[in-house]
Amino acid sequence: MYLDLWVMFVAYYAALGMGVFAFAHALSQRADAYQAADRMTKPAWLGITGGGAFALLLFSPFSAGAMFWLAGLVAVTIYVVDVRPRLIEVQRGPRW
Repeated sequence: MYLDLWVMFVAYYAALGMGVFAFAHALSQRADAYQAADRMTKPAWLGITGGGAFALLLFSPFSAGAMFWLAGLVAVTIYVVDVRPRLIEVQRGPRW
């Protein structure tokens, strides 16, 4: 196999792992933490991360559904990069 196929193979499984992690993290957080962090509600993020993880599982970057795979990747990446740090910050409280 060629290097570009190996890179995409690794990216596929890394994205799938990130999707499962994002959904599990969203599921384990308190519902009021989302409102305190000024983000959408917990059911909304459960739907977004669950749908994203499902799209990452169902489609691949090599198939005709690559657009849906990419949309799922963007959805879970937004949760991991933007929402998750705010939830952790709100639940931890001030660092002083």
